[in-house]
Amino acid sequence: MSLRTITTAVCFSALFLSASDAVQAQRAGFTPQVPSQRLLGRYGLERAWWGQATLNPTRDKVRHMTVDEENVYVQATSGVVTAFDNETGKRLWAVQLGRRDLASYPLASNEDFALVAVGMQLFALDKFSGELLWELKLPAHPSTSPAMDERNVYIGALDGSVYAFSLRKIHQLYDENLLPQWSHDALIWRYKTAKEITTPPISTGRVVEFASMDRSLYSVSTERREQIFQFETDAPISAPMVRSDGRLYMASEDFNFYCLNSENGSVIWEFVSGLPVRKAPVVIGPHVFLLPDRGGMYCLSKASGKQIWWRPRGTEFIAATTELIFMSDALGNVVLVDRKDGAPVGALPLRDFKMRLSNDRTDRIFLATQSGLVISIRDKNREFPLYHKHPERRPILPSFADDSAPATPAKPPAAGIAP
Repeated sequence: MSLRTITTAVCFSALFLSASDAVQAQRAGFTPQVPSQRLLGRYGLERAWWGQATLNPTRDKVRHMTVDEENVYVQATSGVVTAFDNETGKRLWAVQLGRRDLASYPLASNEDFALVAVGMQLFALDKFSGELLWELKLPAHPSTSPAMDERNVYIGALDGSVYAFSLRKIHQLYDENLLPQWSHDALIWRYKTAKEITTPPISTGRVVEFASMDRSLYSVSTERREQIFQFETDAPISAPMVRSDGRLYMASEDFNFYCLNSENGSVIWEFVSGLPVRKAPVVIGPHVFLLPDRGGMYCLSKASGKQIWWRPRGTEFIAATTELIFMSDALGNVVLVDRKDGAPVGALPLRDFKMRLSNDRTDRIFLATQSGLVISIRDKNREFPLYHKHPERRPILPSFADDSAPATPAKPPAAGIAP
């Protein structure tokens, strides 16, 4: 059966799966408690939308949930990927990728494409339509999500290699109907480390950076595979890295958290967490949010690395507005704290929504049940999202004159000039 046929079948079945969220919940064995507008209104919030991802609730669960500035993506254990519009909740598409139940990694996207590694294959989709653009057969089993820039696609592997594929060559092979059989022709270089690649590559277009279980961070030129620098730690690098404003943020198993200059690998500052960090740090505005295992949530200064506040019960970062931080606690509640000093503001009992998306892109809150019921929560007073990571991607909004304002009287003509 072709992928196009599978896609059509999945989209057709989605009509039945989405007919009643209540039926989905009953099949899954429980009825999730969607937060009421009254409960959310206590904290100036509202439910923007809710929808059902395409999956079989009797056997499948949500494996990954990711977000960008336009879409929310839900990946099921079966391999079905569902995309929702961030603001309206409209289900854009649902596609089965690869054979059922293969291992997969969180989806990666840019302004136009979505990349998903499933088993030994890498799929590229149009992120707005779900159309399959191309498919690659990978030379080794992946160990990370893919990454891309304007010229290349990169992916880390269990054999300690990072592979770079040329997008130009990929499109050429696709046009000649030679994919995925001739995928190796699109491979332009391979960089081998001593052990498994642990973090998704990060490309600036000029260099690509990644970490290995051999306790090193590598920076390599994207064109010639030349090593720019290597930063060695005393323990394996345990969490996905984050790049922001020319800085790299990374954590190692010896409880150290580093802020590095991404050009030369020099240490700008470091912070000792006291516990291992395995979740990606979140960088928003002047703050860095760090979540060590069973160590609460730290809010650090992006400039100096100094601790601003600490909430001992925080387990996951969820979202941030201009005034509030939303995080999970050990009981599964969504906890609201003041962004300035970490003071508690309130809590939402949303234990049924165990899948919490760490949204560093916008101020929207996205939660899901394991059976694929997705909800979006937003600030009542902010109709348009606040863009954190890429403010330049925010659409230009029209400005309107205030009809209630008095009209400005015309100036009288200057003396000696006829009206």
